[in-house]
Amino acid sequence: MASIKQFQVTFDCAQPERVARFWCEVLGYVAPPPPEGFDTWDAYNASLPADKQDAWFACSDPTGVGPRLYFQRVPEGKVVKNRVHLDVRVGTGLVGEDRLAVLKAECARLEALGAVCVQVLVADEENESCIAMQDVEGNEFCID
Repeated sequence: MASIKQFQVTFDCAQPERVARFWCEVLGYVAPPPPEGFDTWDAYNASLPADKQDAWFACSDPTGVGPRLYFQRVPEGKVVKNRVHLDVRVGTGLVGEDRLAVLKAECARLEALGAVCVQVLVADEENESCIAMQDVEGNEFCID
C-alpha cells in the first residue's frame, strides 16, 4: 500500500502576503512568525533587495490537520480560469434552505474581506447548493 504524503497548495499571485492573509481569514489559518531576528514581516521585507520583497508568504492550519498554503509572486497576471480550486466546506450536512442560508452568510463575510461572489448555484435534482467566488486576486473557489 502506498504511503500517504503531506502536501501544500501553492498559489501564484501578485501580492503573496495580501492573498495569504485573506486565506487565513477564510480558513482560520495562521501566518508564521517573522524570520528570526525580525519583529515583523514588514521589517524582514525591508531588509531585502526590492525585487525580493514580498516574494512569498505561507500560512498553515493551527491544528496541523489541513495542508500548508504557499503563495509565491509571479510576474504574469491571471488570465484564465483555474484548473484546480478550493472548496471551502461550510454547509456540510445541511440541505435546502438551511444550507443556502449558511452559504449566503459566509458569502457576505468573505465579500467583506474582498472576495467576489461569481454565482449562486441553487440545489437541483442532482446537486446541493454552492456559491462560486473569487479571492482578492481573482482565483476561483467555492463555498459549499
